[in-house]
Amino acid sequence: MNDYDLGIIGWGAAGFAAAIRASELTYNGMRIALIGNGDLGGTCVNVGCVPSKYLIEASKEYNHALKPRYPGISSSAGVNFHELMSSLRSFVLKSRENKYTNVIKNFHNIDLYRGKASFISKNEVMVNNIKIRATNFIIATGSRPYIPENIKNYITSDDLWSLDEIPKRLAIIGSGAVAMEMAYAFSNFGSDVYVFNRSNHVLKNFDSDINKMLIDHMKGLGVKFIFGDIKEADHDYVISDRKYSGFDKILAATSRVPNIDINLEAASVDYKNGIIVDDHLRTSNKMIYAAGDCVDQRFQLETLAGREGVIAVENILGLDRSIDLINVPWAVFTEPNVASAGYTERELKKYKKRVLYLKNVVKSNILMEDGLVKMLTDDEDHVLGVQIFAPYAAEFIPEAYNIIKNHGKYSDFIEAMHVFPTVSESLKITAQSFIRDVSMMSCCME
Repeated sequence: MNDYDLGIIGWGAAGFAAAIRASELTYNGMRIALIGNGDLGGTCVNVGCVPSKYLIEASKEYNHALKPRYPGISSSAGVNFHELMSSLRSFVLKSRENKYTNVIKNFHNIDLYRGKASFISKNEVMVNNIKIRATNFIIATGSRPYIPENIKNYITSDDLWSLDEIPKRLAIIGSGAVAMEMAYAFSNFGSDVYVFNRSNHVLKNFDSDINKMLIDHMKGLGVKFIFGDIKEADHDYVISDRKYSGFDKILAATSRVPNIDINLEAASVDYKNGIIVDDHLRTSNKMIYAAGDCVDQRFQLETLAGREGVIAVENILGLDRSIDLINVPWAVFTEPNVASAGYTERELKKYKKRVLYLKNVVKSNILMEDGLVKMLTDDEDHVLGVQIFAPYAAEFIPEAYNIIKNHGKYSDFIEAMHVFPTVSESLKITAQSFIRDVSMMSCCME
């Protein structure tokens, strides 16, 4: 029997954040067991955020070189995809070493256990025939791709990174962030991309205006959208309204499901679509908390997982922290980016709204990109939600998040000084549209 103050199951973003924060708060005095399967760092660094954004940026570099946007510039470009993917895999390895493998070596109070954990009681797990008992546990086991039974011979975002050739013809099944980002990236590389989805609404957490603008933009890049039930997909064909064939790869990107097959019943932990927690991330077993993608919640995001890991630990150590799941900022890294914070129109019954098209933003015109910013407020002018389709939106959506979180008003955007010319000043101009016709404004109007 190995006894610990804290057992953490999962060593991705939530697990690592919990382990580090617990160590900081106890001056490395808390004895911690960190248990995980697969590579350190979990989904984000290994098969999620890091490799996908590397591939997206590379695809943009290639596309811009192939098709310069500005008059007077001519260019040509080629791509050695094998070499590119080798560099991607090397970057992932280096990132894992720098941010996880080497980091954990500094915490001598943390013991690593590699293997699949399974609860055998309310405060004990078994890992590779080793029994681990802890005063408290945090479950941070993450998620995995969900594959419908009628899809066969596919790849997922977990194994996409082993490709060494650009698929000439690529089928993507799904309409979430992974589906849209990979459709964008591979269309930049010249793949003939088809996106199959049951409904004509992509990115389910965004409103219809953003949805339409994104689809129209992707169609302009050559992506084909096929809407309707997917009856069957196998190896090189997809059957929807008819049979589409000749695909080199089928990417299954329908959704993700939590990794919760760890005998939760033995620990008296309730679950449904994920582990059920209260506002303090405590499960039905008061000594066990859960954080990240394994939780039954609206979002599956690396930053949210990290925040939840920290909050879970702080509550275990006696603080009174809760998680705000309404105002979470998040983004999809197509170009332009799609980003959101706070409520959407579909979630509100009463609100005021302003929509700014980026033709009113000088930097967007310089970049030759269109898009929009939408701002929702209540009757007292407090900002309730912001949605953006714009270049670099992922970089400045935190400004909207901070104003929403602090119950700010649209006047707070106006009073904040923004750098000119930037796309981020679109937030200020959208706020100004509540009080004037912005088409009649000069640059930098206060």
